[in-house]
Amino acid sequence: MADWLAALDRRADLRAKAGLTRRLHPRPADDGMTDLAGNDYLGLATHPEVTGAAAAALSAYGLGATGSRLVRGSTDAHHALETELARWLGTDSSLVFSSGYLANLGALRALVRPRTLLVSDAHNHASLIDGCRISGAETVVTAHADVAAVAAALAAAPGRPAVVVTESVFSVDGDLAPLTRLHAVARRHGALLLVDDAHALGVTGPAGAGAVAAAGLAGEPDVVVTATLSKALGGAGGVVAGPAEFVRHLVETGRTFIFDTALPPAVAAGVHAALRLARTGDDRRAELADRVALAVGRLRAAGLVVSAPDAAVISVTAPGPDAATAWAAACRDRGVAVGCFRPPSTPDSRSRLRLTVSAGVPRAAFERALDVVVECAPVPARDTEVVA
Repeated sequence: MADWLAALDRRADLRAKAGLTRRLHPRPADDGMTDLAGNDYLGLATHPEVTGAAAAALSAYGLGATGSRLVRGSTDAHHALETELARWLGTDSSLVFSSGYLANLGALRALVRPRTLLVSDAHNHASLIDGCRISGAETVVTAHADVAAVAAALAAAPGRPAVVVTESVFSVDGDLAPLTRLHAVARRHGALLLVDDAHALGVTGPAGAGAVAAAGLAGEPDVVVTATLSKALGGAGGVVAGPAEFVRHLVETGRTFIFDTALPPAVAAGVHAALRLARTGDDRRAELADRVALAVGRLRAAGLVVSAPDAAVISVTAPGPDAATAWAAACRDRGVAVGCFRPPSTPDSRSRLRLTVSAGVPRAAFERALDVVVECAPVPARDTEVVA
């Protein structure tokens, strides 16, 4: 009976030798760290209007939703949030899930019909990859942001229903997908376009409505948008937005919606308050863009290899997984939290620090944090062009 545990120990040893050990780092409510790792891009998670709305709903509804959405879990707070999300995103309708991960799994499964072909970008998030796998549909993985490769995959499957699957702002390097060209190719071949707008919602687009809106694709009948509510909106949960007929289909058939306990009403109410702030938050977005430019300039001036971000995700190349782990730990020891991405979490087998910029971090603390990242950098990271 102990053999299976011994096998797990051996696999853990192999991960450790490859520099891929992962550990939890529990934090108190106020740990004094400067956060360059979380996704609270607009600094709304602790905004008094957001926490006040959540507190009022907590008092009114209690801790949880007490059931799935179709049983007892749908509340006025959920309905109000969904109405406002659809209006913001420019879609017919929207549906809130308990996480962005489940939203992607549910959307992909619901889009698949017999003989459906999924065409998925190589840099897509794990939730999209898993959604493709769980759907059971044939999936072609195309080179990152390669519109010609997408066109070729669709052309090779004439007459079949197809879905092009992409993030808008990619979660590892922070670059923007060529959404307008992808949509044109998809439409030419009669395919749908699914866009995970998680890292763009609240950060880019008119009134922060995201990259799909910025590309002029909001409300198009062949476009489905997903997003998490845990990034720029500072809360939790996920959303699928698109044609009313598709949202109805999700309500009636979506397993990750039907059989999951609903998002707590307090979270829905807090996210709704954050959405209202985000819609009028052009000043926050301007500050965020200024900080991103400052960070990229300062890191590159120090000789580090840095991505060209299209939103608020900055990727800094590390010499390898052990160096990335040590770099992140050194930053943490000096009071700065950074993301540490290593294979298999990276689609290109490169290790890197991922810095996520927030307008909510005090400016002086943010600038000091950039200095810490530079000072803690391993020497080879300063002049390496391509690092395995």
